[in-house]
Amino acid sequence: MTTEQLDMTRIPRHIAIIMDGNGRWATARGEERSFGHQAGVETVRKITSECVRLGVKYLTLYTFSIENWNRPQAEVTALMSLLVDSLSEDLFMKNNVRMRIIGDKTRLPEEVNKVVTHLEERTRNNDAMTVVIALSYSSKWEIAHAAKMIAQEVSKGELQPEDITEELFNNHMQTAFAPDPDLLIRTGGELRISNYLLWQIAYSELYFCDTFWPDFDEQCLHQAIADYQKRQRRFGKTEAQVEAEQEADK
Repeated sequence: MTTEQLDMTRIPRHIAIIMDGNGRWATARGEERSFGHQAGVETVRKITSECVRLGVKYLTLYTFSIENWNRPQAEVTALMSLLVDSLSEDLFMKNNVRMRIIGDKTRLPEEVNKVVTHLEERTRNNDAMTVVIALSYSSKWEIAHAAKMIAQEVSKGELQPEDITEELFNNHMQTAFAPDPDLLIRTGGELRISNYLLWQIAYSELYFCDTFWPDFDEQCLHQAIADYQKRQRRFGKTEAQVEAEQEADK
């Protein structure tokens, strides 16, 4: 699959990815799980660069969930150390990419918080693409956090219950700065969402593949986008309505 086979006018504006399979990839090779996470970092670099080249505007990566804090301490420590080492300023600057973090930053080690805060500030004027790192993140936490903020505004008299709309709720989400994902990709063969962007993916196209994340390359990305481009996004409308709208836009 090459870019010549893609419709470059229909590249997803926002791609979200569940980067699954690092540990199993390493285990299959007789290596420690951390070896797979290190290999996964190289995949992040390749896919980020390719998304910029294709014209994707937002790339959201499920990097570490709140549930991942329950993993063995040695693996959590290794992941945090790898995260600090892998968040290279060069990756973002050479691609003119902005970095944003979503998740519960209060649980992050001080060193990690320092690195991500620096990169968010350093890259804030980059505009080729925004990479959103979901770190210490879970969707249920995010939704509850938004509800608490709205409840506080109601209790202060700044909002009335009847003021609460989908738009207002969306504006209190961690991802308020970005459009909802057009395409959600999950690697590694699992067929679940794993508490990821549940509010935001209400109408996203879902793509699952068996490829472990360290083996997910540019060709795999192109295949996912090609599959996405075969689908008709109706958002509750009928096929005939969508086709009529498309014809009117020509």
